[in-house]
Amino acid sequence: MDLPNLGPWGRLALLAVAVVLAALVAHRLLRSLAYRLAGFSTVLSAVVRQCDRPAQFLLPLAALQVVWQGVPDELPGLAAVQHLNGILTIATVSWLAAAAIQGVANGVVALNPSNVADNLEARRVQTQTRVLARIAIGVVLFAGVAFILMTFPRARQLGASLLASAGVAGLIVGIAARSVFSNLLAGLQIALAQPIRIDDVLIVEGEWGRVEEITSTFVVLKIWDERRLVVPLSWFIENPFQNWTRCSADLLGTVMLWVDYTLPVEPIRGEAQRVCEASPNWDRRVCAVQVTDASERCMQLRILASSASSSQNFELRCELREALIGFIQREHPQALPRMRAELDMQQTATPLA
Repeated sequence: MDLPNLGPWGRLALLAVAVVLAALVAHRLLRSLAYRLAGFSTVLSAVVRQCDRPAQFLLPLAALQVVWQGVPDELPGLAAVQHLNGILTIATVSWLAAAAIQGVANGVVALNPSNVADNLEARRVQTQTRVLARIAIGVVLFAGVAFILMTFPRARQLGASLLASAGVAGLIVGIAARSVFSNLLAGLQIALAQPIRIDDVLIVEGEWGRVEEITSTFVVLKIWDERRLVVPLSWFIENPFQNWTRCSADLLGTVMLWVDYTLPVEPIRGEAQRVCEASPNWDRRVCAVQVTDASERCMQLRILASSASSSQNFELRCELREALIGFIQREHPQALPRMRAELDMQQTATPLA
């Protein structure tokens, strides 16, 4: 083939293909080296895995950008090709930066697994890592879009005109995006102060659930019956809620029973102790029976029992409730709550006709 007959764009296309192939070969070599060097670190390994795909696109684009810079500016259509390559390069760099942030987050999460008995510290680290990573990725993507827009001359002129009216525009945008910014600031507060964490047990709007996911705008609670409750981040800053695992997963649960006054409390206390000791859900801290209320008809017993987690405590409470009701039915059936009435009937003789 006679290369001079291909024309300037034909020769440039062949050069571009050769450069792209060389960049892909370099990626393969550097990929193997990066995996080998990062093998000693969980975080670095996660970063390399996440950056592998965007790096495969970035190296050829960066090589092509160097090629276009060495071509004479008089070549027709070169400006459009350079502009397109620049846009793709900026987009891929943003992708690479977001992937690196996600890789660091994945590595930190892997170093702090939550599937252990005492996972309070792990859940704290995971919550901070995931929330801050999502915010950082959002900032990187926003910056990438801004840099791409700045490559268009008309977009730069639009930006200058917007800056001239920044007061009114900022007020309008601030009002329109109030909920977005409030959720963003709430996300930062939750990441730093941590009123909630991943896998925390919460009571929100009367619903019992675990924190399954914390995004940059909302929190997903997994309800006990497999439903999902989606709550905006700002709600947790503005409203009170219950967190059963804020400082520890240990929990003290109660079982309430209404019984007759004729029931002796000491046998119930012994039966509750027996049930707790036989249950794997009891953590051997608290098991107590107390008379907490009395009405004109019956008295109220409160059984306190402790467990290492909320799910275990729920199971233990059910076990205690079932066992004590069966014990009362079997040993003291007369002590079940009942309605009493005393009838004073005066019989009078009816005269015979």
